[in-house]
Amino acid sequence: MHTNDTHANLDSVPRKITAIEQVRAEKPYNVLLSAGDVFSGTLYFNKFLGQADLEFMNMAKYDAMTFGNHEFDKDSETLGNFIKNAQFPFVSANIDFSKDDLLKQYFNQKYSSKPNNAEIYNGIVKTINGEKVGIFGLTTEETPSIASPGSVTFSNYIESAKSAVAEFEKQGVNKIVALTHIGYKDGGIDDDTQLANHVEGIDVIVGGHDHRGLTEPVLVEKFDEPTIIVQANEYNKYLGTLDVTFDADGKIIGHAGQLIDLNAKTEAGEYVIPANKEASEILNTKYKPAVDEMEQEVVGKSEVELLGGNPPSRIGETNLGNFIADGMLAKAKSLNPKTVMAVQNGGGVRTTLPAGDITTGSILKVLPFSNTLGIMELKGSEIAEAIEYSVEMAPTPNGRFLQVAGMKFKYDSSKPAGEKVLSIEVQNGDKYEPLNNEETYFVATNVFTAKGGDGYTMFEKAFNEGRVSQPGYVDWEVFKEHLEAQPNKTIAPQVEGRIIDVATQK
Repeated sequence: MHTNDTHANLDSVPRKITAIEQVRAEKPYNVLLSAGDVFSGTLYFNKFLGQADLEFMNMAKYDAMTFGNHEFDKDSETLGNFIKNAQFPFVSANIDFSKDDLLKQYFNQKYSSKPNNAEIYNGIVKTINGEKVGIFGLTTEETPSIASPGSVTFSNYIESAKSAVAEFEKQGVNKIVALTHIGYKDGGIDDDTQLANHVEGIDVIVGGHDHRGLTEPVLVEKFDEPTIIVQANEYNKYLGTLDVTFDADGKIIGHAGQLIDLNAKTEAGEYVIPANKEASEILNTKYKPAVDEMEQEVVGKSEVELLGGNPPSRIGETNLGNFIADGMLAKAKSLNPKTVMAVQNGGGVRTTLPAGDITTGSILKVLPFSNTLGIMELKGSEIAEAIEYSVEMAPTPNGRFLQVAGMKFKYDSSKPAGEKVLSIEVQNGDKYEPLNNEETYFVATNVFTAKGGDGYTMFEKAFNEGRVSQPGYVDWEVFKEHLEAQPNKTIAPQVEGRIIDVATQK
């Protein structure tokens, strides 16, 4: 069983506990793994800094976890407290904690068949039904540029994986699991498909980082013995399961896997998987009231109405769309200074906010989907194609309509589809320059759009070709951070002529 990128989404956890119990009742020889990114994403993390998640992970009896990049969002004390209270070990073969004064006490640079809970190992050996299974961890080498690991360092994932396999084989282990937070096809400098094609001897890769929902296990047959890759989407929406059959030599000879939908409902509207009563009680009494209270906290204010929702943000430039895109661009620039533009699908700007106080809860109403930041590397021609697609349905409102930052464009909604865009310009300092179809640009968006959501096939192509990096910051938190960075936490965004429909001016 496996989970990844749960990001403090705890409302479905009581059902996850039930699902885990159901699987264990059917399959007594099992292992439960987390591929990282437990930290960040909801108010449960903002308030409890991972300890709420950890209580339920301990209840579920996880066998091991590797670190995601978001485990390094805060300081060493936050991560240290998480490790210290865990009733399971951590694995990572390519992270060195030895220079971190706080975290080095948990760090064992070895492969252990008798691991202690609340300690970090390169890898561990578990005995399952009399058979030794080696489990090692890997975390994306991009972590220093997308999180704050301080003096914690990251080494090459391919070399680290080869060393792990060699160490396990030296110990007589021929069933090897890589627990990774590098992405299936992430678009960064490391991913699971490359791992499977470059390191012989890994039987199973349990992945995370790019939030993939692999509905079926992916079989890679580069070497004599195949490698299976699995990943369970995000946000505690699914419990991933994989059944594996080995021969006497440790070669996989049979497998089957699926994602168990924790939010599935019957026609009567009841959850298919009932909630675990003990977990529900803990969630609803110990944690949820504090989160409900946090939603009411005022984080800033607007001197003007912030216009969004349907149809405004699906048919033209809005001041709320501008503010969201500006915040996205600012965050992306802090991670990749070459980022020059941001685009936000209008369908993701869900409502209008009145002038006055802005609460965390009101931000969550505007951006309720917890979409994460992605940075796309695109040719100018692909951007032009996207802008044309954005206004294809105009003047009819459509969720694909893009709110933008760092660019402006003119179009004519009276013209035929595919011929509406008249000009596109990119901001360069204080001036704007025509978009160059041959030039390469870095463009921020949310990962829903980057993966081809709303039909953006040109973005999906870039994603599948590995031209999208995923630092993973959640949209509502980016909005909140941008708001809090303004003088007196007060805003008055305007419509600035970033998007002009000349048909309305005739």
